[in-house]
Amino acid sequence: MCYNNNVYLCYHEIGLFMKEIFLAKEGEIALKGLNKKTFENVLMKNIRYTLSDFSGVNVSRAQSVIYIKLADGTDYDAVYERLKKVFGIKAICRARLCEKNFDVIKVAAVDYIRDIAADFRTFKVEAKRSDKKFPLDSPAISRELGGCILEQIPHLSVDVHRPDLTVNIEIREEHCYIHTGNVPAAGGLPVGTSGYALGLLSGGIDSPVALYMIAKRGVKVAAIHFEAPPYTSERAKLKVIDLAKKIAAWSGSVRFYSVPFTAIQERLRDGLTAAGEDGYFTIIMRRLMLSIAEKIAKKEGFDALITGESIGQVASQTMGALRCTNICELPVFRPLIGMDKTDIIDIAEKIDTFETSSLPYEDCCTVFTPKHPRTHPSKEIAEKLQDNINFSDLTEIAVANTEILHIRPD
Repeated sequence: MCYNNNVYLCYHEIGLFMKEIFLAKEGEIALKGLNKKTFENVLMKNIRYTLSDFSGVNVSRAQSVIYIKLADGTDYDAVYERLKKVFGIKAICRARLCEKNFDVIKVAAVDYIRDIAADFRTFKVEAKRSDKKFPLDSPAISRELGGCILEQIPHLSVDVHRPDLTVNIEIREEHCYIHTGNVPAAGGLPVGTSGYALGLLSGGIDSPVALYMIAKRGVKVAAIHFEAPPYTSERAKLKVIDLAKKIAAWSGSVRFYSVPFTAIQERLRDGLTAAGEDGYFTIIMRRLMLSIAEKIAKKEGFDALITGESIGQVASQTMGALRCTNICELPVFRPLIGMDKTDIIDIAEKIDTFETSSLPYEDCCTVFTPKHPRTHPSKEIAEKLQDNINFSDLTEIAVANTEILHIRPD
């Protein structure tokens, strides 16, 4: 027999045999050289924040791995889902922790995989020995433990090339960790390591994806939304708040700015109708939105703006239209600029915003949309029309009356 009952009973008595832990593996952070520790500290802070409503969470780091220990009775599945959305974690696994005694490791490994193995027919053992003082090297660990598993779970057979199940043994500084493989996580960089940006968030499919993609690069994102009651409903605003909550699940809390835009749109509509230039409505509306967003961004200390524009997707996103709306001093990030709708929808489904974005509640971008929008507008004409109508008083009022909410994920 590959282990004896005395080892098994002793291990159960000290209460460690069933102890599980999460191992979070770093990705891009490993390339940060002398700045690596700064990125790791932010990542650990973000993990603690993400799990702040769970009691007894302990987060530590060693050898480019972050260890998340939980109190007894914690909902491991709920924690698992949270951790998979933390930017900066490339992969994560749920592992059995045990002492670095090979007799104990054999008992723990068999116990850990017994139920899992019921659904599989082949396996292999992969061992990683970071602690070189451990008496067995990696090949010996794999060989000896594989033999033990074959003896204790006889329906399994070894397949080192295409196994149904891989049993991973990691011998690290303090303990041994047993798991059945890493699950891909969010990747990217820890939020808070790359500045602060304000994203224009509508009720559509594109803008939430744009905020997600910039947050993945370590940027702390906030959202600005333009509402136009009574042309848009309260439910339309709640829909966008729901989208902000979806983004917050990945980026942490989101500051949400809600700008009253009705008076500006009405003046724009009336002014363009009088001038016979209805086709410029969307272009000038976008210019005004970006102008207001930049005023708030500068006031609040943001480093950049974010939009969900994609070349040619709609009339206001042709090359000529983008030239007309290129008015900001702050950088404007457009992460979707070269993507087609299918690519964007795929990401929206992944981050759970697509269904909410598809709800039939109109936002202010669709209010007063002209029948024949300009696809090749003149920047000079757009500027002249905007100056002639004059929005300076209304934009100041809109900025002053902007509502600020603090959004956390559900």
